[in-house]
Amino acid sequence: MSEDLKGAILQRDKKTYAIVPRTPAGVLSVENLEAITAVVKKYNIPITKITSGHRLALVGIEKEDIDSVWKDLNIDVGRATELCLHYVQACPGTAVCTFGVQDSLGMGIALEKLFAEKALPAKLKIGVSGCQFCCGESFVRDIGLIGKKNGWRFIFGGNSGKKPRIGDVIAEDLSKDEVISLIDSCLTYYLENAKKKERASRFMERIGVEEFKKAVL
Repeated sequence: MSEDLKGAILQRDKKTYAIVPRTPAGVLSVENLEAITAVVKKYNIPITKITSGHRLALVGIEKEDIDSVWKDLNIDVGRATELCLHYVQACPGTAVCTFGVQDSLGMGIALEKLFAEKALPAKLKIGVSGCQFCCGESFVRDIGLIGKKNGWRFIFGGNSGKKPRIGDVIAEDLSKDEVISLIDSCLTYYLENAKKKERASRFMERIGVEEFKKAVL
């Protein structure tokens, strides 16, 4: 991938590219949907795929069309390979779900806006669940939040990749402001102490949860 291709990822055919428009917490406006539909038709994009991170990947774009596609979409780039926050996935929470006890959707959108451009040692994924059913897959994300009646449970160091790891519970019953402050503290410590491309899960295995807690709490 090259920066001048604005987040485009070369595909298996070595000719066409995929892009991922940024959709905070998986939410798309009517305008977003209309723009995506128009672009898919205009550029004859063969595949539109919902990703595991609650985003849409537009796959099969010709190299010469990449800049024009982004211009027509008028949506920010959703990073897919860089060392930064890739996405925040969030369940509907109290917005619509009967079981929701915290506003996971609102939290997810806020976190993506706050941390989207922060440079990190490795890619980072956040999962936000509005209740303890954990539909946001919070225990297997680099940072996870689970809504409880008294606030948010905060989890760090989960991973669902080829070497999966259940994240460590760092704090309980946090307010929204406390969550944001703790994320900032965790990411600062992570940035200052992790090796390049060391995911949060491997970092926690190396550092240890107690040492991590002492540093961030």
